[in-house]
Amino acid sequence: MISKSPDRNTFQKNGYLSRMADKEQTPDNDANVAAMFEYYSNLNNIKMEREADPEWQKNNLEYDLRTTEWILEKVRASEPYAQNLYAAMCNRSFVRNDVWPILKQEQWSCSWRYAGGIVADMRQGGDYIDWYCSGIRDVEEEPYGYVPESVVTEEIQEDLLRLGWLVLDDKE
Repeated sequence: MISKSPDRNTFQKNGYLSRMADKEQTPDNDANVAAMFEYYSNLNNIKMEREADPEWQKNNLEYDLRTTEWILEKVRASEPYAQNLYAAMCNRSFVRNDVWPILKQEQWSCSWRYAGGIVADMRQGGDYIDWYCSGIRDVEEEPYGYVPESVVTEEIQEDLLRLGWLVLDDKE
C-alpha cells in the first residue's frame, strides 16, 4: 500500500480560503471561490487515480519510496533523516539502477515542493510546507543533522542504491 498523509494538499487550500475570507468571499457566496475550493478538494482524488496506474508506478522513485516499508520506517523514526531525504530530492535527478533505464536515460526528478509532499506522505502527516526550504533555514534553529537542498548524504545515497536508484551527478 502506498503511504499518504491525510493533510496533503491542505496548506494551499486553507491559505486560499483564509485569504478569500479576509475579503468576505466564501464558497457559499462566491462562485469562483467555490470552484477553487472544489478544485483543491479534488486534488487527492486525482492523485489517487494517478497513483493506481501501473504505468505511473514504473521507474518512479516516489512510488518506491512510498511503498517500501524499511525506508518508510526510517523516515517516520527520524526527522533529520526525513529532511535529508527531502534535501536529496531537490535539484537532483535519479535513474533506476538497471540497464534499460540507464541506457534510455529514463530519469526521475521533482520540484522542491513535490519532494516535501513525498516526505509528508511517507511520514503520514503534514504537507509539503513542513519540509519545503528546510535546508536553507538558520542551522542554529534546526535539529542537528539537517542539510541544504540538493545535498545527498552518504546514508541517503546508500539507501537509494539499496532501493534500486542511482543519484545522478549535477553534470549528468
